[in-house]
Amino acid sequence: MKALFACLLAVCLAASVVLAQAPPTEFEVATVKLMPPLPVGTPPSTITIRLASYYKGTLTMSNVTLSEALRFAYDLTTDDQVSGPDWIKSRGTRYEVAAKTAGDVPLAQARVLIQKLLVDRLKVVIRKEAKPIAFAALVQARGGSKLTETDPNRLGPPPPSYAPGHLAGLSMTMQNFALLLSTYERQMILDRTGLTGRYQIQLDYLTESPGAPADPSKPTLRVALQDQLGLRLEARREPLDAIVVERAEPMPTDN
Repeated sequence: MKALFACLLAVCLAASVVLAQAPPTEFEVATVKLMPPLPVGTPPSTITIRLASYYKGTLTMSNVTLSEALRFAYDLTTDDQVSGPDWIKSRGTRYEVAAKTAGDVPLAQARVLIQKLLVDRLKVVIRKEAKPIAFAALVQARGGSKLTETDPNRLGPPPPSYAPGHLAGLSMTMQNFALLLSTYERQMILDRTGLTGRYQIQLDYLTESPGAPADPSKPTLRVALQDQLGLRLEARREPLDAIVVERAEPMPTDN
């Protein structure tokens, strides 16, 4: 009898461990808000955009399109990998997303939670496909990068600074950096640096993006990448993951 009891107790303890380690199926708390319309005459390029930031279980997005939210949820890089109704990429339909997990959930699991959140709140229905896409690959320059790696465990969520022709941050991944370049330069730029950490970024360059100040003393993007960060752009064409939004509703359901 004692042996049977011990066996049952061991099974119960093992089951409790499995349940405790089971990944969450949704965020503990989450809100998805439709941002108010832009004032008449406001250039979309002047909007302060906070692309998805996920740090120790906390997700934040501000002034993002549905396409940008989907890109983060499915680990895609640019709008070229997302297709669907025109409004999903329009700055006229922008969202603020805030969510928190119960504990420090890894990013890969958090992406699944974001997918479910978009399905629940915006009724998103997608299908996946792969297609060859031309893009500019962000790679290390000859001689290697000039980046300084930071320790994310010693830093709180850093206050980044983004604007056309200026990108700065204390703890930025190369994937997010390439994504920001894609957004401001309106071309598809993908991270192919092979750099997997978080880095200090300070990039200033001459850009033709609307709303950027004209300063001919600044270097071009390609020169700035080489001289300031030890990176460069390289033309490539590869099959990439893509999604098609078959249905979605612009107005979120109640939070």
